[in-house]
Amino acid sequence: MTEQRQETTETPTETAALTALEQTEADAPLVGIIMGSQSDMDTMQAAAKVLEEGGVRAEIRVMSAHRDPETVADYCKNARMRGLRVIIAGAGLSAALPGVAAAHTDLPVIGVPLSSRLSAAGGLDAILSVAQMPPGVPVACVGLDNPKNAGHLALRILRSA
Repeated sequence: MTEQRQETTETPTETAALTALEQTEADAPLVGIIMGSQSDMDTMQAAAKVLEEGGVRAEIRVMSAHRDPETVADYCKNARMRGLRVIIAGAGLSAALPGVAAAHTDLPVIGVPLSSRLSAAGGLDAILSVAQMPPGVPVACVGLDNPKNAGHLALRILRSA
């Protein structure tokens, strides 16, 4: 009878993965809230407040789909690996951020169309940009300037999983 020995040596990849897992906070953010401009921060904070009241941590970042598309792509491509489960993206005018986010992740993306003094037809430009996505790039769309509903929708998505 031959004796088999099991070695418990880990490969460098396994070691790196275990190290990363050990360093992940148990209460890491589950929702990423992104917006195209710092001027949108006060409005988008309402989504974070709803999530906080629901016991869900969120992270908030400003990144522009037009001025820094690489940052948006990197953020969204790595979102799942960092523990995020939903992305809320607020943007006005052409409102490209939610669609760009959805193009770079398989996570649910909730778009919040935002109005501004430059908006066409009272924000209709942003609504259409978020709602009219091409096949294969789904983005949920809440009402104009309504990040609270985005927060509530994110909570429902998280609780249904």
